[in-house]
Amino acid sequence: MEELLIARGAKALPSGGLLWRLNHGEVEVHPLREGGQWIATEIRVPLVDRTELVREVLVEGAALSEQAQVRFFDPQLGRELTRREDEAVADQYKRTVRYASDTLGMVDAMPLPTPQEKQGFEPTTRFFVGVIAFFVVLYLLVNWMGSQLEGG
Repeated sequence: MEELLIARGAKALPSGGLLWRLNHGEVEVHPLREGGQWIATEIRVPLVDRTELVREVLVEGAALSEQAQVRFFDPQLGRELTRREDEAVADQYKRTVRYASDTLGMVDAMPLPTPQEKQGFEPTTRFFVGVIAFFVVLYLLVNWMGSQLEGG
């Protein structure tokens, strides 16, 4: 597998693995080893707000796996991939990018939508303001009733 990647222009990384330059960007390719034996290849696609690179990886990866006579498998989708599944892969990739952006705070993964200005208070704020207003009214009512009893 490594020889096929190098033949396609992949270069060795100092940290291990290979850097594979494609038309729409670069991906890292790392061997997954078990007991010292290469059992799978991981392709790391950077999280960005465009899907061209992941679509290109699908096409090139499917061709590479066909040439190497190995399976091309997406663990997020839980199935073997073919070149024609670019839409399913792109959709899953978008969900992953959105999750990274929203939950993990990776703002460069996908631009966050501009928050729309909210009108009024949040429900919890309204509740606490209501409770405080109730006790203020109750205090004023008790004081007024007390002054009426003393004066009358």
